[in-house]
Amino acid sequence: MELPEGFKLRLDPQDDYTHPVEEAKNYNESMYINLFDFSKKMGGWFRVGNRPNEGHAEMSCCVYLPGGSVGFMFGRPNISGNEELNAGGMRFGITEPFKRLRLTYDGKVCLLKNPFEMANPKKAFTNNPILDCKVDIDYYMTSPVYGGEVVHDDGRQIDLNAEESFARAHYEQHVGGSGTIKIGDNEWTLDGLGLRDHSWGPRYWQNIFMYRWLPMSFDKEFAVMISVIETAAGEFRRSGMVQHGDVYHSIKDTTIETDWDENWYQTGMKIWVKTDQREYEIEGTVLSLIPLRNMRKSPDGELLHTRITEGMTEFKCDGKIGYGMSEYLDQIVDGKPVGSDV
Repeated sequence: MELPEGFKLRLDPQDDYTHPVEEAKNYNESMYINLFDFSKKMGGWFRVGNRPNEGHAEMSCCVYLPGGSVGFMFGRPNISGNEELNAGGMRFGITEPFKRLRLTYDGKVCLLKNPFEMANPKKAFTNNPILDCKVDIDYYMTSPVYGGEVVHDDGRQIDLNAEESFARAHYEQHVGGSGTIKIGDNEWTLDGLGLRDHSWGPRYWQNIFMYRWLPMSFDKEFAVMISVIETAAGEFRRSGMVQHGDVYHSIKDTTIETDWDENWYQTGMKIWVKTDQREYEIEGTVLSLIPLRNMRKSPDGELLHTRITEGMTEFKCDGKIGYGMSEYLDQIVDGKPVGSDV
């Protein structure tokens, strides 16, 4: 990760735990992790985001089942602090920083045969069964850590405009894991690969105009994460990494050509990636997708609508087949997502 002169990247094992809460009303500390079992073509992702100054957390549980059904639950449980990422029945337990963690969930999911119905959450939760769900997965890290907090050379934190911020610090890491997922009377044992991230600092979901986030794993030695962000000013930031063994190679440039359906949901993509070592061509096919949203009112009363489409995706590269996510975030303007091919 290249930084301007006068800045450096700071990260240490203590950062795998929670951080002191900043004064910003929209302070967020969140951890996310996914896992995909290649043999079963199923998996899921899980997230807890603490918003202690707003008195609640954000909890999401999303399980992609064989055949295309999705079990999903979202909640804003009340919290009073930021001591741990444990809310709404979901807990991230750090066993050993940057090396092992355990993810558990004991709650409910809405079981959707047609995940597109979540475009209208009230209707989806009313018209589909709500079932008990238990998740227990032990994760181990298969790669180095990518990212951290950008600070001044002398260690001072950077001043942020909380109203325009998305995170103060962020890191990602490819993982492996095994465990069980139970929904209703059905239980699956999973053994697979995935990625996790951890962010902290002020955040509004509307502070990014558009992003495309593509984490994928092909095996324990070969994995990729691609990030393309567009600001409201039309500036693009293209970054990410390619894992080979125990080394991450930074992505210097990337393009994504997306295939869309009639709802502007991604159905597939062709990706080009360049590192200092070589170039890659990757093809993605979305196997199952659920549309989610985040909405809030601006200080002047305008309703701001962010759409996030979460697709379990099969990827092909160098003759290998892998699995991961295509997560597309767009602001909705005049009823349409703002994003286009990048």
